[in-house]
Amino acid sequence: MSNIKSFSMLSILMILLKLSCLSFSQVSTEPKFFGVVSPATPTLSGFVTTKNTQFLLNGAPFLFNGFNSYWMMHIAANPDERNKVSEVFHDASAAGLTVCRTWAFTDGGDLALQISPGVYDERVFQALDFVVAEAQRHGIRLILSLVNNYNDYGGRAQYAEWGKSAGVEIKNDDDFYTDATLRQYYKNHVMRVLSRVNTITKTAYKDDPTIMAWELINEPRCESDDTGKTIQAWVQEMATYVKSIDSKHLLEIGMEGFYGDSIPEKKQINPGYQVGTDFISNNLVREIDFATIHAYPDIWLAGQTEYEQLVFAQRWMATHWIDSKTILRKPLVFSEFGKSNKDQGYTINGRNLFLNTVYRSIYNFAINGGSVGGGLVWQIVAAGMETYYDGYEIVLSQNPSTAGLIAGQSLKMAVLGRMLNAPRTPYFGRVPRSHYIFGHKKAHTHHHHHNRHLNHNHQNTRHGAVGGGSDHKSTVEANNWAFLHHHPQPAWPSHRRQIKPSLPQEKKLED
Repeated sequence: MSNIKSFSMLSILMILLKLSCLSFSQVSTEPKFFGVVSPATPTLSGFVTTKNTQFLLNGAPFLFNGFNSYWMMHIAANPDERNKVSEVFHDASAAGLTVCRTWAFTDGGDLALQISPGVYDERVFQALDFVVAEAQRHGIRLILSLVNNYNDYGGRAQYAEWGKSAGVEIKNDDDFYTDATLRQYYKNHVMRVLSRVNTITKTAYKDDPTIMAWELINEPRCESDDTGKTIQAWVQEMATYVKSIDSKHLLEIGMEGFYGDSIPEKKQINPGYQVGTDFISNNLVREIDFATIHAYPDIWLAGQTEYEQLVFAQRWMATHWIDSKTILRKPLVFSEFGKSNKDQGYTINGRNLFLNTVYRSIYNFAINGGSVGGGLVWQIVAAGMETYYDGYEIVLSQNPSTAGLIAGQSLKMAVLGRMLNAPRTPYFGRVPRSHYIFGHKKAHTHHHHHNRHLNHNHQNTRHGAVGGGSDHKSTVEANNWAFLHHHPQPAWPSHRRQIKPSLPQEKKLED
């Protein structure tokens, strides 16, 4: 085994094993906690790229743990509130978070970036400049979304209203994807944002490595065409346009992961309905560099038990991981996931169990053949931002157990990234027991928004609760991995199927 700088492989494995056994209730709640568990702040040299199913940075594998804070530009538009942006970046960096997803749009309404088509408020643009500059200062890369599917902060509905005001015949908001005038409005916004020169850093956005990727639209949906073909044509057109302006940055769609008609049998994996996207065909567009999925089983499967929601989340992630590796052959990011404190029967312990389940899956997918680059929890806010609370908010300084969970994931992904970057030497002996991490055999190289945008047709309530899962040999995870190893392209079982193995007792993770 080769050494990794000052770390021996055994030392790294021991760190990971200790982390897997750590009770998050034992983590210090003092501010110094973050500095204890977080990796060193990275420098932002070079652009993140992709090769096959991996993210790369300066030619080496790039793994990350990240977060959503959609509100940053909106808050920064008020100079008296900019400290909240700085506070979140500071605490996130201290917890080892290295990627942030946020909005590069506010179309019409209060503190609009784009007041009307092609007309921008320079104060708000300077607020976005501040967000980019602060991210750079704290060693955090950005994924910037360019428009919203929902009405919050304007979105498709605002573009449709602008079209009507200009005398365009608009039938509904789905015309955003097909009407030539609305499509040109969107392209104009893309050009304006990508070519923007930051008034603080003096660097054009399209030339700034602080930006990891552009996102075409937050959670695209199209009620008038559930096949995914309407959005397919729009993605192809807009992805080509973005790349014609900026070939340095990565590009993703902003999808939740719903399957469409390209592989009909996969539609049974959806949570009972379609939204007009096709995870496979939409992400096969050549100009799209990586795929994304979101996971909100508490909304999508409202009324089912927490156990059933966990099983769905794990299979949702596993299926998309396999498809990203074998069909898309592109990296995958779990770009939104969370658990609302507005859910019936909500507990901190239940939220931490869900986040831990997602984080374990991300880590295990990354260590067993790659494809997954990382995850972005929804959402991190600063103290005193109650008007932005949507039920999913996490204040790192006020939620020590959840912060400990997040920081632990950051460290595991950072250490795994160092392991993958280490030079390898052939090993022909027996695999030692120290290579069994989190109850699974480590893979070898030859194996390879102000308002949470929920679906308003599915009421956000649940019934029933489930025990915890801090034991790394939990039945849920064991079932998931048995499923992965024996079913390369899994079929989704009926929601009514009763799978009720006993779950281990969860250690208390209460704040």
